[in-house]
Amino acid sequence: MRDTTSSARPRAMISRSALASGAAAALHAGGHVADLRRDAWGHGVLAVAHAVTAVGAERVLVDSPGVLEALALEGIAATLDGEADIDSTLLYGLPDRDGVMPVRAVMRLHGLVLSTKRLRAGDAVSYGYTFRAESDTTVALITGGYAQGIMRALGNRASVEIDGRERPIVGRVAMDVCVVDLGGADAAVGTEATYFGGTGPAAPGLARWSEVTGLTMPELITVAGIHADRGWEA
Repeated sequence: MRDTTSSARPRAMISRSALASGAAAALHAGGHVADLRRDAWGHGVLAVAHAVTAVGAERVLVDSPGVLEALALEGIAATLDGEADIDSTLLYGLPDRDGVMPVRAVMRLHGLVLSTKRLRAGDAVSYGYTFRAESDTTVALITGGYAQGIMRALGNRASVEIDGRERPIVGRVAMDVCVVDLGGADAAVGTEATYFGGTGPAAPGLARWSEVTGLTMPELITVAGIHADRGWEA
């Protein structure tokens, strides 16, 4: 049963097929050492280590002796030193700066709709009232806030995907939730709201996040992945 309370965290869903194809594409592009620091950029170091070594990586770069020892028990050669030369953009399925996806996104970050509310023209949402509805509309409260890597700067400047459509984040992002303008649509409680990744319009969302926040896509995906509840999908 899904937790649809305000304390629920967003989920970082890792695609098994996208991870396998991304690892293959990265190795085909060249290199011998894959960057798996920071828990494989928030994707889970053990799973990524198995995927990248299965297609020919010689070693993986990690950032703690404990991880190195754990991988050694799995028969995976790891190192704490040197530099990675395998293309991490391909390995983790990140977009380029223009939002073009060279391979499928490996991580899909999503929250859940907690509730919806009708707004009349002029009504405001979230603290500080940085958004006021220009016309009557419906908004949704969704899980995911700045405590989970949904940066505050994204309020009024980025979107999520709900039922295959991009919907703008409106007002200030709170600690654990944010508000999305559904326009003339509605959304049932428990409906997924994808921040980035997947195969729909939110797939290249990290490019927009990077543009808005000034942070790199590796920084953004690592923070979000580490602070979300991780799961697996096809």
